Amino acid sequence: MITHSVRHPVLLRATTPSLRHITALRSCRQPRRLLPSSARTMSYNTSIPAFQSLLSSLGPNSRILALCGAGLSASSGLPTFRGAGGLWRNHDPTSLATPEAFAADPALVWLFYAWRRHMALKAEPNDGHKALAKLAEVKGASGFMCLTQNVDGLSQRAGHPAAQLKPLHGNILTLKCSSPSCNYIEHQNTDDPLCPALAAAAQDYPPDQPIPLLDAATPLPEIKRADLPHCPACKASSASSSSLLRPGVVWFGESLDSDMLMGVENWIYRGPIEVMLVIGTAAAVYPAAGYVRKAKRRGAVVAVVNPDPAAAEGLGPEDFWFGGDAAEVLPALFEGLVGRIGE
Repeated sequence: MITHSVRHPVLLRATTPSLRHITALRSCRQPRRLLPSSARTMSYNTSIPAFQSLLSSLGPNSRILALCGAGLSASSGLPTFRGAGGLWRNHDPTSLATPEAFAADPALVWLFYAWRRHMALKAEPNDGHKALAKLAEVKGASGFMCLTQNVDGLSQRAGHPAAQLKPLHGNILTLKCSSPSCNYIEHQNTDDPLCPALAAAAQDYPPDQPIPLLDAATPLPEIKRADLPHCPACKASSASSSSLLRPGVVWFGESLDSDMLMGVENWIYRGPIEVMLVIGTAAAVYPAAGYVRKAKRRGAVVAVVNPDPAAAEGLGPEDFWFGGDAAEVLPALFEGLVGRIGE
């Protein structure tokens, strides 16, 4: 087994939402272009039949790597926070996704994540999730790996084989203790609301009625720390107090799971990669953005599925860009390999 060194990468925010810019992991130097200048051209391919032909021409031992972002779940009704202001009650969502924000105002952060949990539990996997899950089944563990930056759990609910799905940023339905000295973790908690104090985040309203929780002019409910979710393991071992539970997601400034990253690195360096799929993401957050470059170095044709034309920047004439909805594009791209989704 290849054992490349993994230095506990942390989740960093990039400054430019484009495939050709990535955030440097180790030295925090200025973003670099994804592809060399000789490859930057607008002559990329947009033909679905041409991509289908490419897939059909691949040998049985060919390998495909996918990197997925929030755009994959957009058709399921989940917001990406990247358009139309991208705010939650006038807060930049990334400002709430930090350990510092949780320490300063755990009630505010928990309301934000309780609302996201509610939205994720209401949503259903779309045909894009299902197409990727089916591709994983057809290609097998040696032939397909999916790296998802999404924390909504929809890929898992679509039946994506766990061994071929790497949730780089965790899962919003996972709970873990906020104390660094406690290892308590609970997977797939679907309680909604998670506790009575967070009930405001689990209420539904008619489409024509404003949602008080999302209206910055409406005061938030006052929530005491004691009423937030607490760690049962800490509570059992301490007669005085217990630590708060927190969402099982990777916040900005925190390290990603090193064992998971080592597994991804070993898979990448096991052989050539014929196709790199970049789905619903600007590939701007490191370390996920670096996987596109690594796949390209291993011979991959890059195929971007993203409605934003800026996502095509840096693609070469051998690459593909599809500007449609991933829920519609992916089933069409993979039909020759997986058949029709839903049949």
